[in-house]
Amino acid sequence: MKIGVAREIKPQEGRVALLPRHVRILVNKGHQVFVEKDAGLLSSADDAEYVEAGAVICDTPEDLYGNARLIVKVKEILEPEFGYLRPDHIVFTNIHAALDKKQLDVLLASKCFAISAENTHEFGSPNCALAGEVGAFEAVRMTLAPNGGTGRHFMSHFGEASAKAVVMGLGNVGRGALRTLVPLGVEVVALDIWEGARKSVMMEYHGSKVTVADISQLKDYVYDADMIINCVLWPKERNDHLISRKMLGKLKKNACIVDISCDTGGAVETSRATSWEDPVYTVDGIRHFCVDNIPGSVPVTASAGYGEALLPKIIEIAEKGAVQAVKENKWLARGLTCVDGELILQEAGIYQKRDYTPVEEWLARQ
Repeated sequence: MKIGVAREIKPQEGRVALLPRHVRILVNKGHQVFVEKDAGLLSSADDAEYVEAGAVICDTPEDLYGNARLIVKVKEILEPEFGYLRPDHIVFTNIHAALDKKQLDVLLASKCFAISAENTHEFGSPNCALAGEVGAFEAVRMTLAPNGGTGRHFMSHFGEASAKAVVMGLGNVGRGALRTLVPLGVEVVALDIWEGARKSVMMEYHGSKVTVADISQLKDYVYDADMIINCVLWPKERNDHLISRKMLGKLKKNACIVDISCDTGGAVETSRATSWEDPVYTVDGIRHFCVDNIPGSVPVTASAGYGEALLPKIIEIAEKGAVQAVKENKWLARGLTCVDGELILQEAGIYQKRDYTPVEEWLARQ
């Protein structure tokens, strides 16, 4: 199959879907790989390395999309790319269709076969851990007085307690946040709805300054926190919130919220996506950091993990064809978004109040 690795055009996004070592594996399996010029530059992979791995460099996105059938990316299809899509394209990237009606309209109109990569990871995205680690680092940075924070050190010195953090959600993202916060000396309250996650964290951080509790106890801790880090992926159809706007006025003066999950109006009612170019905004005196591509700040590491996760699925699609791959791999089926103008992804259908075909019904027709 002809596979295209597009250059990401989202601001401050340095990741690339496949590194040269991943490309070499595909080429050795008999597939033709096209890579857009400078696609891997910020991930420390230059065009010469891709050529050495067997790829063909395309000077423009038009050439890349024109030559390839399977398009692999990291981030959404953005407006400058809309016109490149064709009915025979297979698009495999992080689409986040439910919150992006304009993009979904284009995918449906193009009649391409689109798979949302974010829904295909059995054990969570490999970049989730990086998002937690870097997001927590940003929370610590925002706690410093010159950045508008509470001015409390992340370590305890001279009789003064260390900064306090509340981490909501103890999945891969939340555990990543703990890996940054705990060694620094931050006093952490770790919250989750699932007893298994709480017990695991309790054992892992036994003897550390970590308090583990059910998420229902959030209000017992949140008003004393210097930093609040949200790692809960919020169902888009829900209208309630863990932190509502009316709670902001009760938070500690100069506290900050870092919403790594970044669901607009989700677990944190006042959250909206920001970029690395303009990462912070203030609501009712509380600074919010809601960058929606945090792992893009560490592209060398993030691309390595992302490519490793996507490669087996790309091989399946390339060797079996998209339809057969989705029929045989339930995780690819979970990400199936649209085919030939037909919406399949339930989450997008419900959130945008569109007609959709449940994936089970679509599979039964194949």
